[in-house]
Amino acid sequence: MGGKQDEDEAYGKPAKYDPSFRGPIKNRSCTDVICCVIFFLFILGYIVVGIVAWVYGDPRQVLYPRNSTGAYCGLGQNKDKPYVLYFNIFSCIVANNIITVAQKGLQCPTPQTVLQSLQQEFCPSFLLPSTPALGRCFPLPNSNFTLPEFPWISNTTITQGISGLLDSLNARDITVKIFEDFAQSWYWILVALGVALILSLLFILLLRLVAGPLVLVLILGVLGVLAYGIYHCWEEYRVLRDKGASISQLGFTTNLSAYQSVKETWLAAVIVLAVLEGILLLLLIFLRQRIRIAIALLKEASKAVGQMMSTMFYPLVTFVLLVICIAYWAMTALYLATSGQPQYVYWVSNVSAPGCENVPVNTSCDPMDQSMNYSCPGLMCVFQSYASTGLAQRSLFNLQIYGVLGLFWTLNWVLALGQCVLAGAFASFYWAFHKPRDIPTFPLSSAFIRTLRYHTGSLAFGALILTIVQIARIILEYIDHKLRGAQNPIARCIMCCFKCCLWCLEKFIKFLNRNAYIMIAIYGKNFCVSAKNAFMLLMRNIVRVIVLDKVTDLLLFFGKLLVVGGVGVLSFFFFSGRIQGLGKDFESPHLNYYWLPIMTSIMGAYVIASGFFSVFSMCVDTLFLCFLEDLERNDGSLDRPYYMSKGLLKILGKKNQAPPGDKKRKK
Repeated sequence: MGGKQDEDEAYGKPAKYDPSFRGPIKNRSCTDVICCVIFFLFILGYIVVGIVAWVYGDPRQVLYPRNSTGAYCGLGQNKDKPYVLYFNIFSCIVANNIITVAQKGLQCPTPQTVLQSLQQEFCPSFLLPSTPALGRCFPLPNSNFTLPEFPWISNTTITQGISGLLDSLNARDITVKIFEDFAQSWYWILVALGVALILSLLFILLLRLVAGPLVLVLILGVLGVLAYGIYHCWEEYRVLRDKGASISQLGFTTNLSAYQSVKETWLAAVIVLAVLEGILLLLLIFLRQRIRIAIALLKEASKAVGQMMSTMFYPLVTFVLLVICIAYWAMTALYLATSGQPQYVYWVSNVSAPGCENVPVNTSCDPMDQSMNYSCPGLMCVFQSYASTGLAQRSLFNLQIYGVLGLFWTLNWVLALGQCVLAGAFASFYWAFHKPRDIPTFPLSSAFIRTLRYHTGSLAFGALILTIVQIARIILEYIDHKLRGAQNPIARCIMCCFKCCLWCLEKFIKFLNRNAYIMIAIYGKNFCVSAKNAFMLLMRNIVRVIVLDKVTDLLLFFGKLLVVGGVGVLSFFFFSGRIQGLGKDFESPHLNYYWLPIMTSIMGAYVIASGFFSVFSMCVDTLFLCFLEDLERNDGSLDRPYYMSKGLLKILGKKNQAPPGDKKRKK
C-alpha cells in the first residue's frame, strides 16, 4: 500500500469520476491566447517578408543567363536566343574560339568571374585582362545566326562547339528520354499507387480479424531470427575454436573485417543473441496479459477507422498545407536571394584609342541609354554586379533567418493540427457508449473546427518548443560541419554527445506533444496542463505504454514492408516486361529506363503507406489514453460504466453491471 501511495504522489493522482463527462468537451474556451496572438503576429510578419521579397526580388536572375549588357537571354528582344556565350577575343581563337557555353538556366553573376574560372580550365597559359569578357545571347544550336561584331569567329565553329558540349554531357538526350518514359508510364504509376492505397486500407481493416495471429507470427518470426543467429554464430565459433586466431593474437585494429576470423567475436555474438532471446522469452511470459491488451486495442483502432473512413484521407489535407508552407518559403527565399538590383559600368576595349581618354571607365551607366556622349570606339555599358545596398539587401540575412524560422514553425503547427484533429475524432468514437449510435455525425469536421477555433495557440506553443530544438540541432550540425577538419578527438566526442542529447530531446518533445494534443482534443485545456496530465497518466502505466508502443511499431513496420514490397515487386515484373500474355490493354510500355517508374512507384507507395499508418498509429495512441482514463474514472457500476469494448473487458476480467430491466429479461 505504501509503494502504491508513493507512486501516486510521484506521478499524480488517478483521474476522478466526472458524471458530466461524455467524451470530448464541447463547452470549452480558447487556450494559450498569448501564444496565439504571438503566432498570428509572426505570420503577419512572415507575409510582410514575402511582400518585401516580391517587391525587391527578381528570380529571373537565377533562371535566365545575362549577356554583357545585363539583358536576359531567352526573354524580351532575346526571346529566341536562350544561350549566352562568353568570348575572350585575345586568346583561344586558334583552338575553338569559344571559352564556354552557359546553358539556359545557369546564372553568371559576373562575366569576369566566369571567364576566369573557365580560362583556368580551357586556356591556363593565358593571363586574362582586367576588362570584362564579351557575352552575347545566341539561339539554339544548329540554327542560323550571324556575328557581325566578331567576323573572325565562324558560325560553324560556334555551332560545333555548342553541339559538342551538349553531346559530351548528353544531358539533353537523357532528359528527353526520362520525360518520354514518364509520358508512357504515368497511368501505370497511378495504378501502382492505387494498389498501394488499397493494400494499406485492407491491411488496417483486416487487423480487426487477424491482429492476434499476425502479432503472434511477427513475434515468433523475431524469435526465429534470433535463434538462427545463435545457431550460425555457434557454428562459426565451433569451426574457429581449434584453428582460429584469438583476440590476443590479433590485437586492436581498425580493419573490422579481420575480427571475422577471431573465435571470441562469434562467442560474444552467441552470448549477446542468447541473452536477447532469453529476455524476449521472459517478456512474453510475464507480459502476455499486456500484449493481449495491446492486440485488443489494435482491433479497436481498426474498428474505429472502419467507422470513420474519412479520417484515412485527412493526410491529404496535411500534405496540401505542408506543400503550401514549403512553396511559400521557397519562393520567399528565392525572391530574397535575388533582391539585388543590377549595376552597369562603362567599359572600353582599347583605352588608348582616340576619343577614349576622358571616358570614366568602371563608373555607373544606363544600358538603356543608347546615346553615349563619347566618340570612343568600342565603348560599351556592361553589367558588373548586383547592388548590396537597400532595405532588403542590408537585412537579407536576418530576413532569411526569419523565413527559416517561419518554415519550421508553420510545418510543425500543421502537423500538430493534424494530430489534434484526428485525436478529437477518435476520442469521440471511444467515449460513445453505444457504438455506432452515439458517435457524432461528422466527428472529423467537428474536431477540425473545434481545434482551429479554440486551440490554435496551444498548437503554436507546442510547435514553437519543437522548432527551437530543431533549429538548435541545425545550428549544431552546421558548426560541426564547419569545424570538422580542425577538431581533436575530445572536441568531436563532446560535439557528438551534444548532438545525441538534442536528438533525444527532440524525440521526447515529439512524444510529449503528441500525447498533449490528445488531451487537448479531449478536455480542451491549455498545452502545459495537457502535457503534464498526459505525462503523469503514461508514467502511471509505463509498462503498458512500452508494450503497446513496441507491438504497434512492429505491426506497422510489417505493414509498410508488405505494401512497399508488394508494389515494388509488381512494378519490377511489369515495367521490366517479365509479365506477358495479359492482353493488349496490359502490355508494359517500352521504356528507356524501366527503373524510373519502379522507383517512383516504390516511393509513392511508401508515402501512401506512411500516411495511412500514421492515422492508424494516432488512433491507437488516442484510444490507449482514453482506455487508461476509462480505467481510472469508472468501475463498471450502473453509475460509472466502462466505455471500453467487450474484448478489453474480458481480457481485464471486468464487466459492466447490467441494468435491472436486462436482468429480468435474462431470467
